[in-house]
Amino acid sequence: MSKLILTRHGYSLWNAANKFTGWVDVPLSERGRAEAMIAACKIDDEQIKVDVCFTSLLIRAIETAIICLTECEGVRNGKIPIIQHDIDDPDWHGWNKYEGNPAEELPIFPTSALDERYYGELQGLNKADTIAKFGAAQVKEWRRSYYTRPPGGESLEDTVKRVFIFYESRIFPYIEHGNNILIAAHGNSLRSLIMKLDNLTPEEVPSVELITGIPVVYNLDEKGNVLSKKILT
Repeated sequence: MSKLILTRHGYSLWNAANKFTGWVDVPLSERGRAEAMIAACKIDDEQIKVDVCFTSLLIRAIETAIICLTECEGVRNGKIPIIQHDIDDPDWHGWNKYEGNPAEELPIFPTSALDERYYGELQGLNKADTIAKFGAAQVKEWRRSYYTRPPGGESLEDTVKRVFIFYESRIFPYIEHGNNILIAAHGNSLRSLIMKLDNLTPEEVPSVELITGIPVVYNLDEKGNVLSKKILT
């Protein structure tokens, strides 16, 4: 059996400013870091020992992952978290030449596949101001429709496609081997995973709400079937 832990990043500085964030790389707020620390303690209370971590390329998700894996030694099972950068990235400094030590290290894999939904021209805009300009119905359509793209951005359907591909190619092999997996990501990339795990329809998934810093734990068999689900409130 494998445990898959989904954690939406802690509260960011743009969450506090009520702005559309998307791919803008905004760090956690003090509240967000505290939420991540509490999430670590909740995972530790469940006596879950993480074997591998995936996160987006955005700092708020990476910060959340690092805090979750360093606040409580039990969560990382005494191992040292090591960020494993993309070996195909021409701008990286050769870290890929290090093969790692699985007995002592816990790999963290950052990937753009788990980035937040791209909000295009809405990024950086205050949500209340955007509602005042375009109307509540239009903004709700941009934010919560499965198929509609905001101006210049991604639909939830677009996000689901990239997340599904990554899940099947990179995450699922760890499930087959019974590993415990932590994923620190974003509201929409995690909605995409929940859509798959809970067999939700395009009409159901937009209404899924994820609270910052609250882990959701799935128990999965080796075929990826959900045996149970628990929200660590």
